[in-house]
Amino acid sequence: MIFEKYKEKLFFKITNRFGGVSQIPYDSLNLALHVGDNPINVLKNRSLLARENGFYIDNLIFMEQSHGDNIQVIKDSSINHIKNCDSLITDVKNIPLMVMVADCIPILLYDPVKNVISVVHSGRNGSFKEIVKKTVLKMIEEFGVDASDILVYFGPSINKCCYEIGKEIADIVKKSYIERRGSKLYLDLQSMNKDQLLSVGVSKDNIEISSTCTCCNKDYFSYRREGVTGRFVGILWIKK
Repeated sequence: MIFEKYKEKLFFKITNRFGGVSQIPYDSLNLALHVGDNPINVLKNRSLLARENGFYIDNLIFMEQSHGDNIQVIKDSSINHIKNCDSLITDVKNIPLMVMVADCIPILLYDPVKNVISVVHSGRNGSFKEIVKKTVLKMIEEFGVDASDILVYFGPSINKCCYEIGKEIADIVKKSYIERRGSKLYLDLQSMNKDQLLSVGVSKDNIEISSTCTCCNKDYFSYRREGVTGRFVGILWIKK
């Protein structure tokens, strides 16, 4: 992963669906409380995740994601459940930020110069609303970040091999993000989000995109494949 050289001071992780206690269809490391799973199991899973990776569960910040463009800057861990939010930013140490997904793109951002992190939930609606672009602009506004210093990782998500869309969606998307196969249309969310980052000065050499498609790979939860299912997560936290 692109953050590897900073692992002494930065923790980063993308989970999969294994190693938890949740039962079918949330088996097994479901980390979301909003999908119908037994809350006791979800909290056990979060505790397992925290214990295995060395952070305090009480410091973990997670979002009630709404497929919008609301961005929150986190100053402390006094409130760990942020409502109506799809992007978190902080420069505070020992506050892990978590984004939950099951086909949407978990985007992790890190500026090693200013020591600022962000996690972004970018699905179709979030991409249309330019959530990742707005997050970079917020990092610049709040922390004086230089966009060219930001490192970005796109975690596993649904790829254009599987993301079939209807004509009504294709009609509002730039044609370069649409692939036609016979009569079917497929959306390339990764390219859309990458272009948004480039448009605000993030270097293409600082963007790493996972090739794993969650709809193809059953190691990950996929809403498109399964319907009722769990959520895996991306986590970032500044250790020092």
